[in-house]
Amino acid sequence: MVSFSKTSPLILVILCVLAVSGCSSTPSNHSDSKDPLETINRPFWTFTWDYADKYVARPASSAYVEYVPSGLRSGVYNMAMNLNEPSAIINNLLQAKFVDAAESTGRFLLNSTIGLLGFFDPASDFGWGRKQEEFGEVLGTYGVGDGPYIVIPGLGPSSVREEVGDYVDKYYWPLAVLDFWPNVVRVAVVGLEQRASLSQQEKLIDESIDSYEFVKNAYFQNMNFKVHDGNPPVEVNAEDEAALEAFLDEIDE
Repeated sequence: MVSFSKTSPLILVILCVLAVSGCSSTPSNHSDSKDPLETINRPFWTFTWDYADKYVARPASSAYVEYVPSGLRSGVYNMAMNLNEPSAIINNLLQAKFVDAAESTGRFLLNSTIGLLGFFDPASDFGWGRKQEEFGEVLGTYGVGDGPYIVIPGLGPSSVREEVGDYVDKYYWPLAVLDFWPNVVRVAVVGLEQRASLSQQEKLIDESIDSYEFVKNAYFQNMNFKVHDGNPPVEVNAEDEAALEAFLDEIDE
C-alpha cells in the first residue's frame, strides 16, 4: 500500500516537485547519492505503483471510503492514531518539545477515557491537536541523515532512517504489547486512510515524466519538512547558482 510517510504537507510538496520536474523532458540519468539502490528500487516501484497499488490498495481504499460511514471511519482512525500518542510524547521529549509533549499527554489521557479509547477526539476541543512525532524525526533533528532511499515492495517510498525510526517506535507502549490481529487492523485502517488521502495526487504522479524520480523527490522534501516542523532551511545548490550567474552575465554582455 503506497504511503508517503503519513503526512498532509505532501500535497504542496508534490505540486512543487511537479513544477521542477516539468522543466525536464527526460528522466534523470545522473547518479543520486541518496539513491544508491536505484537499479533495485525502480522495479520495486513499478511493481508497487503499477500492480500492488492499482489492483489492491487503490480499489480497497475506494471501497472503504464509499461503503464505510464517515463517522465510523473517523472514529476507528482516531482509535488507531491514539495508540501512537505515547510514542509522540517520548519523541517530543527527546527533542525538548515540552509543550508538544504535554499536549500529547493530555490528548492520550482525555481521548482514552472520555473519548472512549480514542474513538472520539475531545482533546481537539481544547486546542490540543495531534502532533505525531516519529523516532526517525528525532534522529533527523540530531543531524542523522536520511540514508539510502528504499522502495519497499507493495508499500512505497522509505529510507534507512525512517525504517530505523519505525522499528524503534513499535517498541513503545502500547504498540509493544498489542496482539497480532489488533495490530493488523490498526495498520490496515491507517493504510487505507493514507491511501485515500493520496487519491487527489494520483493524476500528478501518473502524468509526471518519471514517476519514480517524482515520488522520490517528494518523499525527501516531505521528510525535510517534517524534521524541521514545516520550516525547512533554504538549500542552495552551488552548481545551479554558478550556472545561473554565468547565464545572467552572458545576458548583460
